[in-house]
Amino acid sequence: MSLKRAPASRPPASRPRSAKSPPAAATSRAAAETPALTAQRHEGLNRWRFLTNHSHVLLLLSRDSSLVLREVAWQVGITERAVQRILADLEADGFIEREKIGRKNQYRILTKQPLRHPIESHRTIGDLIALINGA
Repeated sequence: MSLKRAPASRPPASRPRSAKSPPAAATSRAAAETPALTAQRHEGLNRWRFLTNHSHVLLLLSRDSSLVLREVAWQVGITERAVQRILADLEADGFIEREKIGRKNQYRILTKQPLRHPIESHRTIGDLIALINGA
């Protein structure tokens, strides 16, 4: 006679990291989001985009230079660690300056820096920000 073992119980599945709720500050900003941004966040998340994550981070910092990394990551749709790497790239290549104010960082974008690719190097970071932000 063979005895059957009861199937091992599995712990409840945890939520995927990307399904976490946005930070509280981001939630308050969600009400002010444009319909296009909201639609982008919910549709076609795995599709390609015209701008890079580096440019997305720069654009967000141009709107609010005191954003915390968690909020930048949530709005761009990447991890906090990816935002840290992007900020390190931008700072190392002279596109931003970081200033520590208390426990927070304040970022200053160096808008006179030319864009990096030869096709667009006749334009500056400031030109890109003005174009996208409508300034």
